[in-house]
Amino acid sequence: MKFRLILLAFIAFGFLTNAQEKKQLQIKRTSTPPKIDGVLDDAVWQTADIATDFTQFRPEMGVALPAHQKTTVKMAYDDNAIYVSAYLKDKPEDIQTQFTSRDNFGNSDFFGIILNPNNDGQNDTEFFVFTSGTQADAVASPSNGEDFGWNAVWDSAVKMVDDGWIVEVKIPYRALRFSNQEVQTWGIQFHRRFRISNSQYSWNPIDRTKGNIGLYNGELVGIRNIEPPTRLLFYPFLSTIYDSNKKPEYNIGADVKFGLTENFTLDATLIPDFSQAAFDNVRLNLGPFEQTFGEQRQFFKEGVDLFNKGNLFFSRRIGNAPIGSPNLAENEEVIDMPTEVKTLNALKVSGRTKKGLGIGFFNAITEKTEASIRNTVTDETRREVVEPLANYNILVVDQQFNGNSSVSLINTNVTRNGRFRDGNVTGLLADISNKRNTYNIRGQLKMSNVNLPSGTETGFNSFFLIRKSHGNYRYSFDHRLSDTKYDINDLGLNFRNNLNNFGIDGSYQIFEPTEKLNNFRINGWVNYRRLFKPSTFTGTNFGFNMNAQTKKLLWFGANLNFEPGKQFDFFEPRDFENKRFFVFKNIGFIGGWFETNNNKPFSIEVNGGTFHAFDKERDLFGYDFGIEPTYRFSDKFFVNYGFSYQNNKGSRGFVTNIDDDIVFGERDILTIENSISSSYSFNPFHTLSLSFRNFWSTVTYDEGLFALQEDGSLNRDDDYRTTDISDPNVNFNTWNLDLSYTWQVAPGSFLTTLYRNRLFNFSNASEDSYFDSLSSLFDQSIQHTFSIRLQYFIDYNSIKNVFKKRNTNVNTLSRFSNNRYRYDPDFSNTRFSSNYNIL
Repeated sequence: MKFRLILLAFIAFGFLTNAQEKKQLQIKRTSTPPKIDGVLDDAVWQTADIATDFTQFRPEMGVALPAHQKTTVKMAYDDNAIYVSAYLKDKPEDIQTQFTSRDNFGNSDFFGIILNPNNDGQNDTEFFVFTSGTQADAVASPSNGEDFGWNAVWDSAVKMVDDGWIVEVKIPYRALRFSNQEVQTWGIQFHRRFRISNSQYSWNPIDRTKGNIGLYNGELVGIRNIEPPTRLLFYPFLSTIYDSNKKPEYNIGADVKFGLTENFTLDATLIPDFSQAAFDNVRLNLGPFEQTFGEQRQFFKEGVDLFNKGNLFFSRRIGNAPIGSPNLAENEEVIDMPTEVKTLNALKVSGRTKKGLGIGFFNAITEKTEASIRNTVTDETRREVVEPLANYNILVVDQQFNGNSSVSLINTNVTRNGRFRDGNVTGLLADISNKRNTYNIRGQLKMSNVNLPSGTETGFNSFFLIRKSHGNYRYSFDHRLSDTKYDINDLGLNFRNNLNNFGIDGSYQIFEPTEKLNNFRINGWVNYRRLFKPSTFTGTNFGFNMNAQTKKLLWFGANLNFEPGKQFDFFEPRDFENKRFFVFKNIGFIGGWFETNNNKPFSIEVNGGTFHAFDKERDLFGYDFGIEPTYRFSDKFFVNYGFSYQNNKGSRGFVTNIDDDIVFGERDILTIENSISSSYSFNPFHTLSLSFRNFWSTVTYDEGLFALQEDGSLNRDDDYRTTDISDPNVNFNTWNLDLSYTWQVAPGSFLTTLYRNRLFNFSNASEDSYFDSLSSLFDQSIQHTFSIRLQYFIDYNSIKNVFKKRNTNVNTLSRFSNNRYRYDPDFSNTRFSSNYNIL
């Protein structure tokens, strides 16, 4: 009841819109579309209205562009697309150009086009073109930020000229979602980024002190009588995989996008192929919670902004390791336990109406998976299901209003065949700001239901935050609560429940440069933590974080965190009923970092920190440092090396259970990580990339082990070493390498060749040196993988137009098929274009 009253109050308090002064640009229809080649001699550009007078919003606000950097933008449209031209003046020697892969900004200037067909201030579609000719695109909203996992197929061209550079862009309507209205007004914004000075300008002025950036879009007026096209897009693929440990595999399948209505789209992956997803950065995990990794599969990264509401969707649950484990009889052993489950297919439907109502539906199905078990006496084998056929679903309804607020209802559920567990979670979410964008309130209520063979468990979670969201000084208060049964881990990610936590945050930041600094921000926090049941104190901490950038583009920062007094850890003992706890006290950490100007060919990032327990009863001390130099040999080739070192002395943690005793150990942990990443881009369409990582960690326990006492203290017991405890020392070493070549053969179409190898070793030889451990690593069998994947983009409308043209002019086909793209190897005269005339 309390939450509903607060929600209603803030809806009323924020219901009126926050009117901003907006520039308007009149767009005109053309019967002759421009040729996308970076040459502005087309008739349409001679009469188009001009957008100019850009102003800076980062690092300073309101500064006009100097005359030698004047920016002139023009737009036009027809029945098929929006067209944009931009003349971007600048001194040639100041223009930064680094060749990168798609969506990788690198060290390049860029020109950005932001379109919002609903003109709602919350749902932007962004298109960026770099001086190198590379493209990037994203969808953006206040709640999810910029999602560069979203990809569209559109055309652009760049031409370098004596006084700057020119951009031409064609954005087909298939890349946008808009309503079928006779007269339309869209939100529009243009951005220009100067890498050399780290400054950014916009056409419509932006006030960074309050509100989300989409509220400051201008308006595009004059669009009439356009209809959303039939959005039917196919991405068929062929792939082959050779693994040194398996038989060769050959795959064929397709991804499909279909516009169900003018605003809603169906995305489906049929016979999914995730063979070229990158390796996970596996680490040694000594903690009580699972180790997780980011999503690497494109289908689950793209267009999931609606499904991420409330953080109830962790896509790695789909196709992850089986949920079950085999039931072994006497004399049985597992000879084959799958590490992942195959995804049979997946689809998502999502969109948003003109009135701000967003609806999303997600479904995925994974196949039945079995483990192989052998009887060691009879040598008989059998198979047991460890993951049944499973169905994953998400339904979300999200109503936006005010240009800055939303209320959402989301449900996730997982249904598994047979005796396995099912999960269902429902959440009610609100994110509301007042009309002046000065204060913000967020609230979440979530309920989970897990069906187990033993019965149903229902859990509850809530989150509340209120904050001042404008000005130099800002502050917030938040509260988080979970009962002991809250569990979303069938489709979500939740490390722990049973909490009742309070937090206070405050910050100060500048929005105008000072004499020496471009940026400066410092924030501090105080947290107070309790268990939900029993209601008992578990700990507190306070600290601060600071980061700043100098006029010479040097970044630096520092952070501190301190946990004063006794802290009660109810999770390290692995007692999941939260009856046992481990006590530590007075632990502090301090660290810092700096990063040099990465516009220069050589740049370097350095970080370091140390922690210490101010406790006379134990000697806990640790430190870490890292160094990451990067060298750009040219605009096409760079190499980055990373090295990190961590050394923890005297840490204490869980080892094992013996009968009713919980055994802890005191240990020294040494970790070294080396990584190399490199890329050579021949041009915007051809890239050769290398990624390498070696992670090594050792854990060496003290001679004696400890018995955890009822009061959370540790009592040393040397007898544990002579019991059934195996050697707890650890030497963990992993190595992986990726070498890939990517060729964009046509817009939206890619040929990717990938070579990989991987090594892994786990032993008790914690006293080995790094090089001895590396030698042991290469004694293991190496896993080699080679794969080739061709994905091609087909637009139904292009096919339809081809047959129309064939009936009228057969010669057109042969003329276009010999003009795939234009590229001059002399960069000073290059016209980069993705306007391949693919039929």
